[in-house]
Amino acid sequence: MVSIGDSFTEGIGDPEPGAPGGNRGWADRVAEVLARDCPDFAYANLAVRGKLIGQIINDQLEPALSLHPDLITLCAGGNDVIRPGTDPDEIAEKLDGAVRTLSRDGATIVLFTGVDTGFSPVMRALRGKVAIYNENVRAVAQRYDCIVADQWALSEIQDPGMWAPDRLHLNPLGHHTVARMVLDALNVPNDLQPLRPEAMPESSWRQARSEDLAWAREHLVPWVIRRLRHQSSGDNVSAKRPEAAPIIFPEP
Repeated sequence: MVSIGDSFTEGIGDPEPGAPGGNRGWADRVAEVLARDCPDFAYANLAVRGKLIGQIINDQLEPALSLHPDLITLCAGGNDVIRPGTDPDEIAEKLDGAVRTLSRDGATIVLFTGVDTGFSPVMRALRGKVAIYNENVRAVAQRYDCIVADQWALSEIQDPGMWAPDRLHLNPLGHHTVARMVLDALNVPNDLQPLRPEAMPESSWRQARSEDLAWAREHLVPWVIRRLRHQSSGDNVSAKRPEAAPIIFPEP
């Protein structure tokens, strides 16, 4: 199994000090399940946070194919879609080319739709753009006989309790929930149980406004500054699992 993409696949929001790169994430969780019933299973994760789809194509496709995977997961285009002025159809054309390249050796490929952002005050304005991109993803998947991991239909992650404090990345509960969805898409039996976040306490308008301002200072403003400076959170970051290797389970 080789996973490629951006922060979503790298596992940002799901910190795990003992894991390579310090993050676990849905892909690691899927790999752990697959490894239990496959003695010669090996897993690589080439995803790097902040990467646009063009960078993923340039930096990750050939290294992924060089590992001769049987299963490839690809989630790309999300960072492009949320940028102002980008065209979801043009992003999808790049996705099509990426999948065409990845399919050359007959690997099973899993593609991802984007999350329905209607629940999020921060991302709600992007809902239509994400929906257009998702339809393109489904068309690409049909064209190349890919499996679709449908986050848009995954209503569980429309709960704010599934998201990290930056409101852009899933937290451990969210990554666990996506892992269950991916395994279901692959038709792989597993013992991962559904988990729900604790109910969030009600807050006044004034408290919610204060939390929004704090979030903007801590997360939104740095993101905007990086965009203006043409910087990325993934600059100088390497893939956490660049080689296909067995999953090491902790001693019981």
